[in-house]
Amino acid sequence: MPGLSDERFSHAVIVVCAHSAEGAMGIVVNKPADHVSMTTLFRQLSIPCSVPIRPNPVYAGGPVDMERGFVLHSPDYDAALSTLHVNPDFAMTASLDVLEDIAQGRGPNVSLLALGYCGWAPGQLEAEITDNGWLVGDMTQGLVFSTDDERKWDMAMAAQGIDPRSLSATSGRA
Repeated sequence: MPGLSDERFSHAVIVVCAHSAEGAMGIVVNKPADHVSMTTLFRQLSIPCSVPIRPNPVYAGGPVDMERGFVLHSPDYDAALSTLHVNPDFAMTASLDVLEDIAQGRGPNVSLLALGYCGWAPGQLEAEITDNGWLVGDMTQGLVFSTDDERKWDMAMAAQGIDPRSLSATSGRA
């Protein structure tokens, strides 16, 4: 929302992957990390590829634990203990297994790799939403995996029926 002052989240589209009494965590899905692609990362990690890997960007998933990788993907892939089933459309895996499986053609149908994540303490995300910091809406695989990064924020707004020009940095109570 316009009132959120942290520039790292300006026009960010975040898929919230976990939300409970212990807090929340999510992945920014529309801000590629500088100069990092999956092919480059696979080379750096010495992961051999038996299938062609598209040079998809690696995303700046958030400001927390930025050296750690998270793969947001379709729910058709399950790495047993390391896959979190987010909802019927999304799952997330944070182990090296998923990258190795992608490199061997055994990974999920669609995926997005991010370094770092967004994290909120218990009650923090709810308070920020109440303070008009975030707009909440449903995500689709098409929006996350198939839309150009520059268009994801606009498309997320349009999916909620919102014209961004009508947003305000202030909120009120009726």
